[in-house]
Amino acid sequence: MKRVSIVLGFLLISFGIKAQTDTISNQQLNTAQSLMSSKPGLQIGGYGEVHYNQPLKSNTHTLGTLDAHRMVLFFGYNFSSKTQFITEVEIEYAREVWVEQMFIQYRLNRYANFRAGVLLVPMGIINEYHEPTAFNGVERPIIDNKIAPTTWREIGLGFQGNVYQAKTRYQLYVVNGLNGYDGTNAMFSGSKGLREGRQKASKAYMNQPAFTGKLEFYGVRNLNVGISGYFGKSNSKLYSNLSKDSLAKIQRADSSVVGISMVGLDTRYNFKGVKLAGQFYYISLSNTQEYNVFTRTGTKLNDLGSAMLGYYVEVGYDIFHLLTDTKQSLMPFIRYEAYNTHHSVEEPVVTNKSYSNTIITTGLTYALEKGVVLKADLQFYKSKAENSFNKTFNAGVGVNF
Repeated sequence: MKRVSIVLGFLLISFGIKAQTDTISNQQLNTAQSLMSSKPGLQIGGYGEVHYNQPLKSNTHTLGTLDAHRMVLFFGYNFSSKTQFITEVEIEYAREVWVEQMFIQYRLNRYANFRAGVLLVPMGIINEYHEPTAFNGVERPIIDNKIAPTTWREIGLGFQGNVYQAKTRYQLYVVNGLNGYDGTNAMFSGSKGLREGRQKASKAYMNQPAFTGKLEFYGVRNLNVGISGYFGKSNSKLYSNLSKDSLAKIQRADSSVVGISMVGLDTRYNFKGVKLAGQFYYISLSNTQEYNVFTRTGTKLNDLGSAMLGYYVEVGYDIFHLLTDTKQSLMPFIRYEAYNTHHSVEEPVVTNKSYSNTIITTGLTYALEKGVVLKADLQFYKSKAENSFNKTFNAGVGVNF
């Protein structure tokens, strides 16, 4: 709880910064938002990043990995000031092709837009702002992999808009739920969390929807604070063609379902070269006892926890900030991060200390131009089951246009 208090304290400090009378809206746009706010007609954008990851061990030779991690192209078409279309096509690891966004947006009025298609689940920061120029560090924060399963997208519809008088943006969507059981295997576990349950808009199925949304306050100059949520039950293929009169089979199918309640808090603050960021996730899961027993493999019990938690706090400073004759920036930063997929468990599962991890990342982000960055960092990470930190050196290049 001490770690949780650190994060909540950081968020409360951000809330407490004195409000300004300035009317700047603090709009921090990702690529999709930028294209939709452009002129009518065809719009093209994209981003990409290449990574080098080298584990460091004092007594062992290790192989580094080099990877064309992502190459992403955005295509949009603005039919008018009211109607837009956006798609995001990603090539991962130089071979896997995915559609990460594909939706229409129609402006209903000044305060509300209707969206439908493949939508990003609006949890936290990184799931929506994941261009390599938008965050420090070669790799995205670990909690946006282990806790919130970034990049998280599902098929759905809903509303997005801006209440200008309250300096608040909002998103409210209904989407297909996560795949919790594919008819043979459990998709959730203590080691992988919920990540394997993403359906990625690829032959997705649904027996019940989920609801997600976010409120983002920007009424204080240079500050953004968000609260997000995701609520629903996981889906199971055991409900396929299941008679509503088959009570025994319905009870069996119910055992393969997990209730999911996820909440997130995030904050970003930029002032005179200083960059602060913080993020917190908490996930409460129901029916995990029945789920773990039902999805056991032979005599091996599944080990999904009943609660997960993750957070980070980060500070950086642009040492080129005071230079008036350059558009470049050089930002040293440090990020403290922790997560636990066994924050709480139900019997007969026993808490696994290796699922509680601490990560410290420190490095440099060098922006050659607004859309071109060079990155290098050193990561220290350990679980509660280990006595010392492991180390990895990371380097990369990223572009965004």
